[in-house]
Amino acid sequence: MERQLNALLHQYNTDQKWDSQNEASFQLQPLEDVHFNSFYENYGGHQAHKPTLYGLIILAIFLLLLGCINFINLTTAQATQRAKEIGVRKTMGSTRNQLILQFLSETFLLTLMATFLSIAVTPLLLKVFADFMPAGIHTDYLHQPQVILMLLLLTLVVSVFSGFYPAMVLSGYKPAHVLKGQFFTVPRRFSNLGLRKTLTVFQFVIAQFFIMATFIVGNQIHFNLTKDLGFKKDAVVFFQLPYSDTLVLHRTQLVNRLKSLAGIASVSLSNYPPISGGSWSSTMIYRDGKKEKESSVQIKYADTAFVGLYKMKILAGANLTSSDTPREVLINETYAHILGFQDPGQAIGKYIEWNNRHEIITGVLSDFHLNSLRQPIKPMVLASQLRQELTINVSLLPENREGTGWTGTIGQIKKAFGETYPDETFEYNFLDDSIAKFYKSEQDISRLLKWATALALFISSLGLLGLVIYTTNQRVKEIGVRKVLGASSVQIVSLLSVDFVILVVVAFAIACPLAWWSGHKWQDNFAYKVPLGWWLFGASGLLMLLAALVSISLQTLRAATANPVKSLRSE
Repeated sequence: MERQLNALLHQYNTDQKWDSQNEASFQLQPLEDVHFNSFYENYGGHQAHKPTLYGLIILAIFLLLLGCINFINLTTAQATQRAKEIGVRKTMGSTRNQLILQFLSETFLLTLMATFLSIAVTPLLLKVFADFMPAGIHTDYLHQPQVILMLLLLTLVVSVFSGFYPAMVLSGYKPAHVLKGQFFTVPRRFSNLGLRKTLTVFQFVIAQFFIMATFIVGNQIHFNLTKDLGFKKDAVVFFQLPYSDTLVLHRTQLVNRLKSLAGIASVSLSNYPPISGGSWSSTMIYRDGKKEKESSVQIKYADTAFVGLYKMKILAGANLTSSDTPREVLINETYAHILGFQDPGQAIGKYIEWNNRHEIITGVLSDFHLNSLRQPIKPMVLASQLRQELTINVSLLPENREGTGWTGTIGQIKKAFGETYPDETFEYNFLDDSIAKFYKSEQDISRLLKWATALALFISSLGLLGLVIYTTNQRVKEIGVRKVLGASSVQIVSLLSVDFVILVVVAFAIACPLAWWSGHKWQDNFAYKVPLGWWLFGASGLLMLLAALVSISLQTLRAATANPVKSLRSE
């Protein structure tokens, strides 16, 4: 099909000269690919980003795993409270399979209640995260049977995964031992702390990974928004003129009127602001007498006030002079180096061939970013051509103390625009806000990571608390003996805490390389990135350690201050 379309293209465009310099072709795209593939336009519809969706799925799976692990730790930690019940049931004739089924049924009911609660909370969460969601997402489950089926399947899987191990532990108690008060005489394969410690370490690995990821993403976003882009971006407003207006006189009159307003520092015309989502490019040739250098160069059209308004630096030469057809151009430092000039001054007076015309280089600009930091700075030419300049850039004077100056000035700009173009709608943007929008997806990821980190910290702390409860219950008599022999509460707390702190340190050692590797892979999306400093990982480790110590202290202080007479009464 593609060959046939391309054959028709050449057949019905016989006046075109098809060669390596002038080639066009058709490519077909599957309809199911339109929603995800950003290479082609999808005609204004919402376009999803597959890596982001996969990332959210992985995030949800990890949080669900944390919840399951947490349930296992807390259930087994509180096993002694049901030991006598199990002993009585077994004495009355209950089999182990019946007890396992009972405990799995209890877990299923708890999971089902949690599912219903999540369904009730979902509409509220959709409002909280409305910025992340495309229009049209709703919670009408009656018309979404696939969602109901998924929830039922998920409920069953979570119930079995989180309930099987506790059911095996609880059903393994021997009634003769339990009824004598020997609650911890259980099968060896269930009494070992190794599995519980492994699950706790796994929880803290996930939690610390989320913390480190949050710091890494937040640090990169801060770098993107605060990096010097090579031009002034604060207090600058820009707006588009109608594309249908081909009269240069209209925009010239509007510019002159804006210059007379009290709240405006300067005004400039250009085809785009300095940094934008799109760009124009063209092939340019430079001949130095021996050989020619052909380069793909980005093009900016702007008037003579553009460089001054954005406070760009001219490294050599002079600014443009006003002209309706470009004969003089400024080039950026990158293009000067590509042409072979180590000193920017060497490029002044040289000619480049562009659209079968020779343009003289009158100045070299210091590099500035024409696109987001995802892309490196490319060779650029700045020329003056009024017919191409349909964007008005306005530099505002500093805001007044009352905070009303800019509002009044923009109102005056809107009035002047309306009088010049009465049939058009006035829409403006602050340049710094437009730059921030380039990184909206990263900012959304950062916000989601903060929520995930808070949940992971909370769940992991509960899991650690379950392990602490289990351990202190096993060592209750040891603690009583130590207190009788003169050990202080501080010594007992330290004794009980050191093992759990080691678990956090082990989790930190595992999470660091994972977060470092993932952070570098994510930063590969940016041509300019901030180094991953040691403080990112150190700060996350300290935050995790603090959360762990708070969780540990809740139970260890209670165990250390308990009356030893109660724990030793049966001895």
